Amino acid sequence: MQALARSKEIMRDLVAFPSVSSESNQDLIAYATGLLEDCGARVDLTSSPCGRKANLFATLGPEVDGGILLSGHSDVVPVTDQSWSSDPFTLVERDDRLYGRGSCDMKGFIAATLAMAPVYAQKVSKRPMHFAFTYDEEVGCFGAQHLAESLKARGLTPGVAIIGEPTEMRVIEGHKGCYEYSTHFHGLEGHGSAPDLGVNAVEYAVRYVAELLQLKQRLRAMAPAGSRFDPPWTTVNVGAFQGGVAHNVIASKAQVDWEMRPVSARDADFVKSALRQLCETELLPAMRQTHPEADITLETIGEVAGLEPMDQNEAKRIMSELTGANGADLVAFGTEAGIFQALGMDVVVCGPGSINQAHKADEYLAVDQLDQCLSVLQRLGRYL
Repeated sequence: MQALARSKEIMRDLVAFPSVSSESNQDLIAYATGLLEDCGARVDLTSSPCGRKANLFATLGPEVDGGILLSGHSDVVPVTDQSWSSDPFTLVERDDRLYGRGSCDMKGFIAATLAMAPVYAQKVSKRPMHFAFTYDEEVGCFGAQHLAESLKARGLTPGVAIIGEPTEMRVIEGHKGCYEYSTHFHGLEGHGSAPDLGVNAVEYAVRYVAELLQLKQRLRAMAPAGSRFDPPWTTVNVGAFQGGVAHNVIASKAQVDWEMRPVSARDADFVKSALRQLCETELLPAMRQTHPEADITLETIGEVAGLEPMDQNEAKRIMSELTGANGADLVAFGTEAGIFQALGMDVVVCGPGSINQAHKADEYLAVDQLDQCLSVLQRLGRYL
């Protein structure tokens, strides 16, 4: 009960920091730094390129490979245009639920790890315990990518990583990647009555979208045999289409916002290669016949690697033992897990709360989920 009460106190403080991705997270990181340093952790902070945000990486125990990493993102999604029953940045407990922005995604998990840090400080010996709190997960996992570069530079590789996204404490061993792009078309404007004298960016963007839709269907047939994902194939979605200014003006600019959720890196390469070939061999030559300066540019918003299930996975073994799970599942949503896996860690996603509550008005974390998480984290100390 003491750990639960302490977690609620910390969670109340964390929720009070309005760490929306568009804002700074430095106050929250400073708060977490203080708690970790109070129990003897060595804390390393790395600033974002803009200087307004930071990652926290902390260690209890020796500076050696093979440690256990508990990771969560510090940023939350906006509350704009959402109808909340209470102040979203004030933690409110009612009906055995803890309401507040980020309560389940994922300040509840971070609070639990901070509450357990003093316990780990007493248990740690040869195997270190690490804490990683990142920025900008919600807008592209940029903080985790930055942290990965930092760990590479230090030559430090934890052996096990547990990403505390809300899974209702189910052990998750895999999810698809999330690749987001904006493709920009630059043509030549003119009067609509003389279409041959201009380069209509919208028309070429339409042909690009048509290719995306063709690829979307082809990817269905490329689903790996026995794939456990739902759906089992790589998906493509066209999220937005913008272009043109008036009915009678040849559109000089257009933009297509799209994403894919690849089952494997091979599928992602297939899609990008097909689109590159379309642009280089068909669209651009046709556009430049009329306007040599016409162009098509691909803007990468974010490429977040998926988490690939592994036969040998110490993180899965440990968390299955601690939770009593007989197996591990897959989920549709993306996390930072694949970034840590790419560094050579054994990784699972497992945390309190339901993803169904994330990003919504009146987001909440059930108290029994937080208590269950604390129970698992307490037992995790035996592996130190």
